[in-house]
Amino acid sequence: MIQIMPQMKILLCVEAVDFRKGIDGMSQVCRQRMKSDPFSGYVFVFRNKRKTSLKVLSYDGQGFWICQKRLSKGRFRWWPEKQTDKVSELAVHELQMLIWNGSPESAKVAPLWKKIRN
Repeated sequence: MIQIMPQMKILLCVEAVDFRKGIDGMSQVCRQRMKSDPFSGYVFVFRNKRKTSLKVLSYDGQGFWICQKRLSKGRFRWWPEKQTDKVSELAVHELQMLIWNGSPESAKVAPLWKKIRN
């Protein structure tokens, strides 16, 4: 089971990825396209070209976890616009919205922290 906590760094690959790749292929995408270390403990999120599946890759210190969600109908509606960066950072609640095929940009959530008055 992958437990995703607010303190974890979640990186999303903006470009579509060939989903025939397994753990080793996805790790290579992390290194080459995302310029990140797949052994870092970060959570990496990928989407296929047809926008019907997501894959999540993470290393827990002992080995890799990879999981996939494939929609039975339709396509994932939200994905970051192609930009100069090939990586986009997500918060935990944004990943949850994405997995449930929502738009992280339109979600109304409380601030991640509030300053405490003295």
